[in-house]
Amino acid sequence: MIFRIFSILILTGSALTALSQSETFKTDHTATIQPCPEYPGYWMYKGRPLLLLGGSNEDNLFQISSLTNQLNKLQAAGGNYVRCTMSSRDPGDVWAFYYNDTVALYDLGRWNDAYWDRFGYFLEETFRRDIIVQIELWATFDFYRENWDKNPFNPKNNLNYSPDRVKLPTTISTHPIYRDNPFFWSVPNADNNIKLLEYQQAFIDKVLSYTLPYPHILYCIDNETSVTASWGAFWSSYIKKIASEKGKSIYATEMWDPWDLNHLTHRETFDQPGLYDFVEISQNNHQIGVDHWHNGLQQINRLLSRGDLRPFTSVKVYGNEEGGHGGGAQNGIESFVRNVLMGVSAVRFHRPPHGLGISDTASNVVRGIRFLVDSTDFLNAIAVDHHGLNEGLNVIYQRTLLDGTRILYFPSVGTYRLNSQRQWNLRVINLLSSEWTDFGIQSIKELSSDTSHMIFILRPTD
Repeated sequence: MIFRIFSILILTGSALTALSQSETFKTDHTATIQPCPEYPGYWMYKGRPLLLLGGSNEDNLFQISSLTNQLNKLQAAGGNYVRCTMSSRDPGDVWAFYYNDTVALYDLGRWNDAYWDRFGYFLEETFRRDIIVQIELWATFDFYRENWDKNPFNPKNNLNYSPDRVKLPTTISTHPIYRDNPFFWSVPNADNNIKLLEYQQAFIDKVLSYTLPYPHILYCIDNETSVTASWGAFWSSYIKKIASEKGKSIYATEMWDPWDLNHLTHRETFDQPGLYDFVEISQNNHQIGVDHWHNGLQQINRLLSRGDLRPFTSVKVYGNEEGGHGGGAQNGIESFVRNVLMGVSAVRFHRPPHGLGISDTASNVVRGIRFLVDSTDFLNAIAVDHHGLNEGLNVIYQRTLLDGTRILYFPSVGTYRLNSQRQWNLRVINLLSSEWTDFGIQSIKELSSDTSHMIFILRPTD
């Protein structure tokens, strides 16, 4: 593998990042995950600012038998961020409610201990490893098509209410974008479906009874929602009120379905900092290349310019050769790195087949980015620069730190021409192998790489 800096041959090296954990933080509310006062676009945990990086092979990790293997692999790579949908739709999953074998129906007034035991174990294991959990309270796709057919909230599956009593259909054949399940209109500002809301509240209260004792939880109301904004607003307000009554502060967001971040629905999150404490932009990862960069960066800079910048999260980075989203593995890696460079506070590879999960490739990328962040003053950055087009030759993405350090990302083979020749202290990271090399002080006016996914770090010497 050859990288050219006036024909200098670049060698490779490696390093690892270790994480630590202390049980004393579990009841220390000052140590909870929260927006960082010093860097408002990022999080702080246990009093320290941090960037969240992750990947996992499932969304509802608490349901899988290989949980600790997944967490250990992520931690070994320097990762500290996972997604947790409260979903039960996959083979081997269990539902939250008790199943009455005598009548062959679920009882929404009783709990399935197996579900909650799994969830509790998951929370404890992530806490022990300093891995931040972003929970999605309502797993949208559990409530449509074949998943609705087996969902305990479906009136035909429980002994607590009839279809007429709660105005819910027993069959829904459409995709969630068509919004054909009134389940998501139960809140007071919509249908005010009191009977249904009683059981929805009980489920959320049960989730909070497990999560509120822990300091490492972020909350997202839905996955890719297209329903009324009143739904998310109601539940965001509700969970924060319950937390406040227990002397805790928690942080919530909503995840909208549109891929274009300029779509009006995203403003429900962007423009209501009192309701939504951070901004989830995973759907931007359906975009490719420069469009992905501009869509995300535009929103970050918009909030920055009006003085209410908050953490942005990207809990689902798509892209895998086996899946149909995100432009394949090449763009999946690019999207992960672009998110980090544009200033997104939390970035996670989506599960296979639509993402790279915690594969060896994903682990190497996480490890390489962690080394980048730990070896620079990464959070202390000016607004992200525009990409460098290099006179049409190739696209380079750049982040400039306040100390003048330039971070240049080559998603593919390319050349970058600096404005003028000067002395730089150079370091190079190969993300695909998670190897890096220091080159000391170099006189550089042009950088070239003949391989993909390289990061060049240039520190000024004057």
